[in-house]
Amino acid sequence: MNREPGLAAPTIDALLAPLCEFDVALLAVSGGPDSTALLAMAVEWARRAAKAPRLAAATVDHGLRNESADEAAAVGALCARLGVPHRVLVWSGDKPKTRIQERARAARYALLGAHASEIGAKAIVTAHHLDDQAETALFRLLRGSGVGGLRAMAASADRDGVALLRPLLGVAKRELVAYCDAHALAYVRDPANEDPRYARTRMRKLAEGLAAEGLDAAALARLARRAGQIEDALARQTHAAALRLGLGAGSSCDAGALLAEPTEIVQRLLAAAIADIGGRAPSRVGLGKVEALTQQLARAYAAGAPFSANVAGARVRLARGALRVAPEPPRRSTAQPRARG
Repeated sequence: MNREPGLAAPTIDALLAPLCEFDVALLAVSGGPDSTALLAMAVEWARRAAKAPRLAAATVDHGLRNESADEAAAVGALCARLGVPHRVLVWSGDKPKTRIQERARAARYALLGAHASEIGAKAIVTAHHLDDQAETALFRLLRGSGVGGLRAMAASADRDGVALLRPLLGVAKRELVAYCDAHALAYVRDPANEDPRYARTRMRKLAEGLAAEGLDAAALARLARRAGQIEDALARQTHAAALRLGLGAGSSCDAGALLAEPTEIVQRLLAAAIADIGGRAPSRVGLGKVEALTQQLARAYAAGAPFSANVAGARVRLARGALRVAPEPPRRSTAQPRARG
């Protein structure tokens, strides 16, 4: 059979080589063309590879459409033909009324993670591709993300001790569809992908217009890659500055030395210290809040004035040239004591 040139055997082998590090790999297969291609390619690759993991597959049935159960069953039938163990994971219970795609994604990863643990898989493999990467970069760009957000999705990430692998980030969706068609693999199309109520759908429409002007998926993915390189460099510089300055949750540092660092490094150090207080990721503190805090600190230090602000559960205090980040003190109750009688 004719194959799409970009997905010949040597290309597939190179894409899936990172799976060799694991004994068991769980493939997330929805039944769409992307994950169907991933499943078939993984089986094809595993037959050739000298050290391939044991493959398993899972389909998350979110229960949001009447057809979802039949689609999951169809994936199971394909897996049976290919000799891959398959499990349908059902998102049960009442479904949220708002942010449905975001919450469905969280539920999907939670179910996949639990099943991976059950079968001893240390890697979950998804079929995110070049077009997904471009949409993610565009989505975050429009929402004012910093450099860390513009890197979009990483090819490999840790999720609760399990590796989340995205080996197809450099492959265009059209190549995956062509692979399915060339191998007579049936697949489904999720109508939610055409629903304008969802941000992802609107991103796709916007991306089509940008592509006509030259900002296509490859260009956006290139932006994400370069942002990732910058992010890695900044992370190293931030770590070095943290060791040099000694700023952390509950500790203090020389405010002048801190503010002499590049603004981006200052903001990252503050975000890390604040996040450590609240037990959250620095990205969850809020870039806008940290930017405003940095500007206020710089003005107060230049004026020789004390400064104090509460941000995301932490108190940032400047006094006598020293900066300290500590837990925000409990707020006093304004309730009046009841009279006894």
